[in-house]
Amino acid sequence: MNVQAYLMFNGLTEEAIAFYKTAVGAQVTALMRFSDAPEPPPPGMVPEGWGDKIMHSSFRVGDAELMASDGCQSDEAGFSGISLALSVASPEEAQAKFTALSEGGEVTMPLAKTFFSPAFGTLTDRFGVSWMIVTNE
Repeated sequence: MNVQAYLMFNGLTEEAIAFYKTAVGAQVTALMRFSDAPEPPPPGMVPEGWGDKIMHSSFRVGDAELMASDGCQSDEAGFSGISLALSVASPEEAQAKFTALSEGGEVTMPLAKTFFSPAFGTLTDRFGVSWMIVTNE
């Protein structure tokens, strides 16, 4: 059994993946555009002109496999009680990833030493994804 995060970017998946490649070294393992689907989506499911948008993708960040799509959802935010936790090897790496991910986003807890980690902080990136950065050293 395996549970994976599936991120919906409502038209910004390609931009988000490019950002994660730079910020955390993401590696794309699969990518399919709506125009590549063997069958067209049901009428009204995909906005007009979205043939080049991403229907499904997956990418690796370290050992984790995440999935993402431009989705077929409204602009309204849904459940927001989820954060991606990024565990890194050193406080220096934590700082580098924290700085990269927070670019254009919002820091919710600055990276600092805590009783459980030499470097821990939280942020919401520019795509609205919540992250927890932690050093397990």
